[in-house]
Amino acid sequence: MFKLSDKGRGIREMFDTIAPRYDLLNRLLSLGIDRRWRTFAVSQLQIPENGKVLDVATGTGDVALEVAARTHDSVQIVGEDFTQGMLLHGKPKIAASRFAHRIVLVNAPCEAMPHPAALFDGVTIAFGIRNVVDRLAGLQEMVRVLKPGGRAVILEFSNPRSRAFKALYYFYFRKILPFIGGVLSKKSAYQYLPDSVLEFPDQETFKALMAQAGFTDLRHVDLTFGIATVYVGVKPG
Repeated sequence: MFKLSDKGRGIREMFDTIAPRYDLLNRLLSLGIDRRWRTFAVSQLQIPENGKVLDVATGTGDVALEVAARTHDSVQIVGEDFTQGMLLHGKPKIAASRFAHRIVLVNAPCEAMPHPAALFDGVTIAFGIRNVVDRLAGLQEMVRVLKPGGRAVILEFSNPRSRAFKALYYFYFRKILPFIGGVLSKKSAYQYLPDSVLEFPDQETFKALMAQAGFTDLRHVDLTFGIATVYVGVKPG
C-alpha cells in the first residue's frame, strides 16, 4: 500500500480544508479563464468510441465533465483524487449532470494508481502535477495505465516570460490572491499556490521529466501570455 509522505499528507489536508469553496475561488481568482484553459487541454485528447479516460487530481470533477462533454457517449471517465474532501464536493455536481452514468470517482494518489496497465486511451491532469510529491513516479504511473499510443495531457500554471507581464502576475499571485483566498477560504492555502507555481520547473525541464518517465512526441502550448501551459505526451507503441 502506498504511504503518503508528511508533505503529501499536508497537501491533502490543505485541499480537504478548501474543498467547499474551491470552485468559487477558481472562477473568481482566474477571472473565469480557467474554463477556457481546461477546454483547450481536453481538445488535445484523441479518444475513440468506447474509449476510457483517466482524469488525475480531478478535484471536484471539472475536467472529467469537460471530457464527457467533448467525447462520444460511449466513452467512460474515471476521476481520481487523493483528497476525499474534493471528491465529496464533486460527487453531487457530477450526479446532477447529464454525464453521471459515464463518470466514476476514485480516491487514490497519482503515484500509486489502482488501475491495470494499458487501460486508458487518454490521461488528463489539470493544476495537479505540481502537487504530486514524487512527480517522476506520478508520470511513470500515467505511462503505465495508458494504452500504447495513448496521450497524456497536462495543464499546469507556469511563469510568464515577458518581464512587464511577469511583474504584474507576481504581484497578483503574491499579494492579491492570498488576500482574497484568506477572506473566502484559508489564507495559507492561497499562499501555497504561488509558492508551488514559482518552484515548478520551466517548460523544457518538465518535458525532460516527462521523457524520463517514458513519454514521447512531447510538445507544449503556452496559454494567456504564459500563465498556464498544456503539455502533451504519448505512450510509445
